[in-house]
Amino acid sequence: MGFDYKKVLLIGATSGIGAALADTLVQNGVFVIGVGRRKERLESFVQKHGSGKTDYRVFDVNDTHEAQSFVDEVFTAHPDISFVFLNSGIQRGLDFTNPSTVSLDTFEHELKTNYTAPVHLTKALLPYLTRQSNPTALAYTTTQLALITLNSRPNYGASKAALHHFILALRAQLSKSAPNLKVIEVFPPAVQTELHDSKNQPDLKNGDQIGMPLKDFTEELWEGLKAGREDVPVGSARPIWEAIEPGRREESGKFNDAMDEALTDFLA
Repeated sequence: MGFDYKKVLLIGATSGIGAALADTLVQNGVFVIGVGRRKERLESFVQKHGSGKTDYRVFDVNDTHEAQSFVDEVFTAHPDISFVFLNSGIQRGLDFTNPSTVSLDTFEHELKTNYTAPVHLTKALLPYLTRQSNPTALAYTTTQLALITLNSRPNYGASKAALHHFILALRAQLSKSAPNLKVIEVFPPAVQTELHDSKNQPDLKNGDQIGMPLKDFTEELWEGLKAGREDVPVGSARPIWEAIEPGRREESGKFNDAMDEALTDFLA
């Protein structure tokens, strides 16, 4: 099928999954606008590939009050963006067996980064993506922990599960009103990136060595995107997705059909 999008806005492009995918996209002929907080990394990305193939914007997704102006500016500069990847995310440990160690500021920051900020950006992005006559796509990175629970990372899983439910509802809402817009969800397993390093998760030793090698992950992700899949579980996330999601979505479909019928009868 191939990857049919020529210009990608990749939010969360300065490290890990986002940085690796940005390189892969450019290497496959896609123009990439990388977005993140660390200007020096974004400048290095453009220097590496050239300004004829790349651009960048410095933006912190947690500045949610600036989400609309950021989206307006980047689409004014690049009105032909057809694929947006919301990839930003953080993971922190919270141990409620010792409540005095639990930082609610950390809790709020993780929830905002992983869930609230993507929703704000989605609202700002949709008018630009739905008005185009050509195919467009809006992709999100969640995780296998949106489907199953890792007890040591309760808020990370909860925030990504919230985003997962939002994505499914968004996809259903847009399926008829915006048929040219594909809503994509990527489910990584643990991947060897700085998400798990000692700076971000001090309770982990050699955390950046946990999980699937980044190169292997990126290759499998790229194959899933080229295949045009809406759901892209990668590595160990795939059997988890296959065990949980089909049955849950079947029941969700039945439930929503029943609710729609009940609402129709009520309104009548």
